[in-house]
Amino acid sequence: MSPAGVTGPDAPRTGPLTDLRLIELGQLIAGPFCGQLMADMGADVIKVEPPGKGDPMREWGRGDYPLWWTVCARNKRCVTANLRVEEGQALVKELVRDADFLLENFRPGTMERWGLDYETLKAINPRLIMIRVSGYGQTGPYSKRAGYAAVGEAMGGMRYLAGWPDRPPTRAGISIGDSLAATYACLGALGALHHREKTGEGQVIDASIFESVLNVMESTIPEFTVSDYIRERSGSALPNIAPSNLYDCKDGAYLIAANQDTVFARLCAAMQRPDLSDNERYATHTARGAHQDELDEIIEAWTRTLTMDEVDALMQEHGVPAGKIFRAPEMIEDPHYAAREAIVDVPHPRFDDLKMQGIFPRMSATQGTIRWPGPTELGQHNGEVYGDILGKSEEELTALREAGVI
Repeated sequence: MSPAGVTGPDAPRTGPLTDLRLIELGQLIAGPFCGQLMADMGADVIKVEPPGKGDPMREWGRGDYPLWWTVCARNKRCVTANLRVEEGQALVKELVRDADFLLENFRPGTMERWGLDYETLKAINPRLIMIRVSGYGQTGPYSKRAGYAAVGEAMGGMRYLAGWPDRPPTRAGISIGDSLAATYACLGALGALHHREKTGEGQVIDASIFESVLNVMESTIPEFTVSDYIRERSGSALPNIAPSNLYDCKDGAYLIAANQDTVFARLCAAMQRPDLSDNERYATHTARGAHQDELDEIIEAWTRTLTMDEVDALMQEHGVPAGKIFRAPEMIEDPHYAAREAIVDVPHPRFDDLKMQGIFPRMSATQGTIRWPGPTELGQHNGEVYGDILGKSEEELTALREAGVI
């Protein structure tokens, strides 16, 4: 909620980026999530959508009015412009003149074909930071390929490790590759902003999905190059990290992560099995990893005698990292979520009880707020942005509408 309960696109923006403006040309997830992060931190994000249909995210999800749009469009103003015609491209060039960032996630070469390449935009605004998100990056033999998160996750190595060893690779239940690329793009943009503060110069951020996935793949590359080791799928556990797994209880599966020596000793105390931490087969990190399967069997034989709540109470009493597997209902009901305002209520003209993730990370001095869940109407801010910011008259706007430019 915004300060004093004021919500809507006209509510005061809060956060560390309130003096900055970002022009978002992206669609779907990889680009718009970067724009969402910037908007969450207070930037004035102006999202440009194609006239007639808009961002496909307006139609993705469940129900007559998909709720995914309310998350990825939150805190943004939305206008329409046909970027395939000169008049639409001219509108973007005018918006860029006073912008700090331009964000796009089209296939590489598209912006150049539209005359919206960085050199052209830099001539208009030398301080502009251009954020480019794509499947494979702006260079290299694969750069012109179409790239979605699923493909980037596969190429980056994540898909190979997801799932169980006796089955084909699976995927996470979310488009994690898109979100990672957007997050790295945002990180790069803020780094470029710091550079601009020192030099006055803008630059291009080239964030690919496959490299964003690659960069969270831990030590998989050096493990192969040094010791010829290839990690394989391992289900709910990590190879040689034990105990750290899901364990069946009387009423469901419960997660325990006690792979550090001192923590494992505390787990053994909770189980009333101090002999395990003294056993040379389990006394060290390496030994536990070598006997991972049998150790998991011992722990699960114990958890099966208890309910999840009983195991949870013992884990908290003995300081062992552990917890239940949460779904949306558990998140909404959980007191820690509530205390952290991790999920917040957002007023919406169509829904009485719209909740969504709060703004993260939390900042002690410049916390952002969710002012509103995005526009319901396509081109809702055409008059405000093109009229107030670019100075277009109502006659000019009417002509642009009639020509299908906006």
